[in-house]
Amino acid sequence: MSGHKCYPWDLQDRYTQDKSVVNKMQQKYWETKQAFIKATGKKEDEHVVASDADLDAKLELFHSIQRTCLDLSKAIVLYQKRICFLSQEENELGKFLRSQGFQDKTRAGKMMQATGKALCFSSQQRLALRNPLCRFHQEVETFRHRAISDTWLTVNRMEQCRTEYRGALLWMKDVSQELDPDLYKQMEKFRKVQTQVRLAKKSFDKLKMDVCQKVDLLGASRCNLLSHMLATYQTTLLHFWEKTSHTMAAIHESFKGYQPYEFTTLKVIPLKEKKKKRKNWLKFTLKLPSF
Repeated sequence: MSGHKCYPWDLQDRYTQDKSVVNKMQQKYWETKQAFIKATGKKEDEHVVASDADLDAKLELFHSIQRTCLDLSKAIVLYQKRICFLSQEENELGKFLRSQGFQDKTRAGKMMQATGKALCFSSQQRLALRNPLCRFHQEVETFRHRAISDTWLTVNRMEQCRTEYRGALLWMKDVSQELDPDLYKQMEKFRKVQTQVRLAKKSFDKLKMDVCQKVDLLGASRCNLLSHMLATYQTTLLHFWEKTSHTMAAIHESFKGYQPYEFTTLKVIPLKEKKKKRKNWLKFTLKLPSF
């Protein structure tokens, strides 16, 4: 009677195809236990943690890119609002000086008119800074919603595989502690868990490499984005300062020989502050003794 010989690869195929309900329940149990250990911050095996040191460094870099790009997007929006507000205030001041200069027929009036025109011109030129900033904001948002989001999805898949892999390691550790080489059933169970660990590690290593490559590519892409967009903004900013400084310098040259004036401003007291002062004055008058 000839018996069928069982080779190691036959065992591996048999254990690989083990998709019974009991096996799935055991696998989910150890995955859940590993997720619980990670969520509670309990100490894990130092050798397993050390083997993922390079991956954890890449993840730290990824989270830094994710966080700083979001902060940069918010800062650009706030910066645009500040530019619009500053330009509006500068334009209002220029109009005020021009209107007051028309009423004043002395040299001081001419100075106010010229300065007012220069401020209005500066406010218009300042708004030109919004064009590269708007483009910059669009590029950052595209980078966040495409490149970072794609990497984030890969990181999530990798974390799931890492949980499955470490859960399988916990399972194998538990089985090996009760392993008796003389018992066939225990050896069969150990081989089944060992195969599960091998498959989980294969999936985890593939996604681990994908994450490391994508994070490196993400960092390089961000550097290219910043260098290109900041160069455009820097060029626009330099043109703005060149135009405004040339205008201010021309006004300064035209005012040489004029008698210097000292301008003083009157503080306008808000209505609420006036009412508060009046109320305090009434209290003071009521407390005065009558003679």
